[in-house]
Amino acid sequence: MSKKKKKRKKKYRVFWFFARVQILLLLIIAIALGVYYFGGYAQKVSELQADAKRLVSQSSESTFRSVQTSIVYDANGQQISTLKGEKDVYYLEYDQIPAYATAAMVSIEDKKFYRHNGIDVKAIIRAAKAMIENGEVTQGGSTITQQLARNVFLNQDVKWERKVEEMFIAVDLEKIYSKDKIMEFYMNNIYFGNGYYGIQAASIGYFNTEVKNLSLSQIAFLCAIPNNPSLYDPIQHSDNTIKRRDRILDNMLEDGKISQKTHDEAVAETITLNRPQKTKNDYVETYTYNCAVRAIMAQEGFQFQTEFSNEEERQNYEANYKIAYEDCQKSLYTKGYRIYTSIDLTMQQQLQDAVDSNLAEFTEQTEDGVYTLQGAAVCIDNHTGYVKAIVGGRNQNLAGYTLNRGYQSFRQPGSAIKPLIVYTPALERQYTPDTIVSDTKIEDGPSNAGGSYEGDITLRRAVEKSKNTVAWNLLQELTPKVGLSYLKEMNFSKLDAKDENLTSALGGLTNGVSPIEMTAAYATLENEGKYREPTCIVKITDADGVTLYENQMEEKQVYKVNASRMMTDMLVSVMQEGTGKGLALDNMPCAGKTGTTNDNKDGWFAGYTNYYTTCVWVGYDMPKELPGLSGASYPGAIWKTFMEQIHQGLAPVNFNPYIDENKQSLNNQEYLDGVQEEEGEEDTP
Repeated sequence: MSKKKKKRKKKYRVFWFFARVQILLLLIIAIALGVYYFGGYAQKVSELQADAKRLVSQSSESTFRSVQTSIVYDANGQQISTLKGEKDVYYLEYDQIPAYATAAMVSIEDKKFYRHNGIDVKAIIRAAKAMIENGEVTQGGSTITQQLARNVFLNQDVKWERKVEEMFIAVDLEKIYSKDKIMEFYMNNIYFGNGYYGIQAASIGYFNTEVKNLSLSQIAFLCAIPNNPSLYDPIQHSDNTIKRRDRILDNMLEDGKISQKTHDEAVAETITLNRPQKTKNDYVETYTYNCAVRAIMAQEGFQFQTEFSNEEERQNYEANYKIAYEDCQKSLYTKGYRIYTSIDLTMQQQLQDAVDSNLAEFTEQTEDGVYTLQGAAVCIDNHTGYVKAIVGGRNQNLAGYTLNRGYQSFRQPGSAIKPLIVYTPALERQYTPDTIVSDTKIEDGPSNAGGSYEGDITLRRAVEKSKNTVAWNLLQELTPKVGLSYLKEMNFSKLDAKDENLTSALGGLTNGVSPIEMTAAYATLENEGKYREPTCIVKITDADGVTLYENQMEEKQVYKVNASRMMTDMLVSVMQEGTGKGLALDNMPCAGKTGTTNDNKDGWFAGYTNYYTTCVWVGYDMPKELPGLSGASYPGAIWKTFMEQIHQGLAPVNFNPYIDENKQSLNNQEYLDGVQEEEGEEDTP
């Protein structure tokens, strides 16, 4: 074959190849247009475009400065705190923003900012490709203008509708406002974490000075945060912030914004935070804000989980949780909410005083001035299920973040866990307080406190004296999986697969439990086995009083009614004859349980009346032995001090009696029939 024929043949092949590609592309476009028009997307996109035009046309420069203050109220309508982003206070005009700051943001977030019309087509194609491959929006592709549109006009949803409207808004914004104005709006509206909106607020919040006084390294450090304020939180994850700072500086060098010498000096600079001294959020505020954020998340459809089939599912959930939490947390500072809580500030002060006074003899402090020995306590109103008071540590006037151990710390519960995963489940399975059980030494098993064994005893006696041997044997009979299923039903959040072990009978859990979880669980026993998710949020409205969220306080039957009543009756005996003897309240029936971990590292006391359930934890943040610590010592003293105070003037109320099916001691047949009917329901885990 001649060379000419070969060339001609090759040319035809190339021609037909490109022809087929073009035909395929036309076919894909035709199909896409068909889906677009006949699948209802055309109408939806048209609606989104119209809404975008409306939002932008109604905007003005004041739109990007405005912020509404949210207010938190206690149970009596008294103001607890306000939450304000303070954009109006820290707003900077464009010429007041350091050139390094705008250059850093352009280099890391949107290199084509000064060339595009609001959207970066190539970036969108990359994001669309990733969305098709993953089934959701996984890449940004957002320009600075799009980010501004999302932060001011929209939310953080990963739905395609939000992304499309975001693009429409961005294009319309660029038609009205100059690039410099858009950059000004952006730098004043992006979120820098920890309640700081805008670069000036962030500069004051993290470095206690105005942004004009910062070095290039400090500015790049701040500009690292907005991409993911949780991941790059300078307080919690400063290493991550530093890494992204260095990446920003690398980009600025590549873009010709800084010299090699300037780059190297900035990378070498040590970043030291200098947060301003101010009154810290106390335990009421931190817990209230957490509950409010979760309430808003629930209102927006977030599905909370505490159980996962595998580690990948857990990690995906935690990643989505952080995104949703951060988005809803931002709204607390900008949406003008009115947050109504169940917190009683008088009870809060009484609980704080009880913790402080009973631990006053321990004065050792850390280098940061924090007491090494700590305590935490939570009180729940049994009639409503709401949290009335929460103390996350001893009271100290320290600036900055304060750990709220009431809901943020997880510790081994010791014997305080026994009624929840051993005894009440056993009472659902033919055991009664009078059932004879064996208290004898177990080979390769636990020993009792004091090393004594009593042989055959009643279950009531085993609970009174907190016999480890009996709890161990009963959980072996139930199986750890069954026992732990009750905790899962009550949303204990740190359970681990490794907890399916007999050591759980004695509180030997991998990650431990929090005081708020223990309080809610014991309140479940008092509430005849019905669990209520603990919270202090009653209602959230907007600034005009329109209800946005109202808690229905749903109940879930976890334990059978009669089993709960039997457990309560035995916990009354604990207060009269057992490990809680001497802690019973004057003229008020009460039930409770002690808990102490190995080497006296953690002490617990959980107890309740008809009115309130309170749980107390005492220990060191870095676990170590405290000689003399037991559930009945400092935790019990705190519990009694507080509970005596809040029950002043309340009429004594007895707990409901249980049905002894062997003795049939109750004569009220109508009452008996009602309880038996309740117990006939299949409501155990």
